[in-house]
Amino acid sequence: MLSRTADHLYWMARYTERAENMSRLLDVSHRMSLQLPGAEMGYWGAALGITGLEPVYTAKYGPITGANVLRFMAVDLDNPSSILSTLRSSRENCHAVRGTVTSEVWETINTTWLEGRDSAAEKMKGGGEAELVEYLEWVKFRSHLSRGVTVGTMLQDEAFHFARLGTFLERADNTARLLDVKFDELAPQVSPGNEYYEWGALLRSVSAFEIYRKVYRDVITPRRVAELMILRDDMPRSLHGCLKEVHQILGLVANSRSSETRRLAGAAYSQLQYGRIDDILEVGLHRYLTDFLDGMAVLSSRIAQDFLVPMS
Repeated sequence: MLSRTADHLYWMARYTERAENMSRLLDVSHRMSLQLPGAEMGYWGAALGITGLEPVYTAKYGPITGANVLRFMAVDLDNPSSILSTLRSSRENCHAVRGTVTSEVWETINTTWLEGRDSAAEKMKGGGEAELVEYLEWVKFRSHLSRGVTVGTMLQDEAFHFARLGTFLERADNTARLLDVKFDELAPQVSPGNEYYEWGALLRSVSAFEIYRKVYRDVITPRRVAELMILRDDMPRSLHGCLKEVHQILGLVANSRSSETRRLAGAAYSQLQYGRIDDILEVGLHRYLTDFLDGMAVLSSRIAQDFLVPMS
């Protein structure tokens, strides 16, 4: 496969997944701000901090407010990391490879951009916070639809594999960031009476609330939340589940240059496969997740060198 084609497919999927994960981040920030009104600015400030865009936000909007952060990170095209911007980028990458993806994939991603753009225009005219939260649910639904159409209609060849590779790398990165930031926020603030609601909101942000109840059948505790989101290989958005897919896909698309890249992915996967939550917590969750994110950055860079269009 041409590296440019692989590059477009990879980033098409990454941007679609990024839009969904941004929706999840904003959704959990909104839920938590409702539970602890006195700390709401901390939640919204942390949401900005994940993307490093607080200076850009402040220059345009001034003081941090929930409604403005939602608008900035959801539908503001001046923000390259906003949901709407990433939906546009996904559509542009898909358009570049229309002959490689199925017509259903193109139509789904193109329609998502068109409807998202039109809906966002209405909300930018003065839509309230509730409307923007409804928009987040729509984005998650469209991401599920795009992923389902990709799996259900594309031949499982290299094109399909590069799209899936982008999905799982982006998901692993975002799950680690969300877990790191939200644990840092919640640990010093949550009182025993609010613990169920706060950690429950975090679990819902990764569609894991029902999964948690099925797996543990007990009260929600930070240790088990971390274990579920890091080490459970049967949890779709866990770090373990994502790296299992990444390692497998790199084996399917391997070329003469990619042996070291696959080794790095395998090493990261093995640490998750044989890791224990007690060891992770002993090291420190923040340090563990920071090291994981550094490893994902190196892996992403090597994937670009081995398979994709080199970055200038």
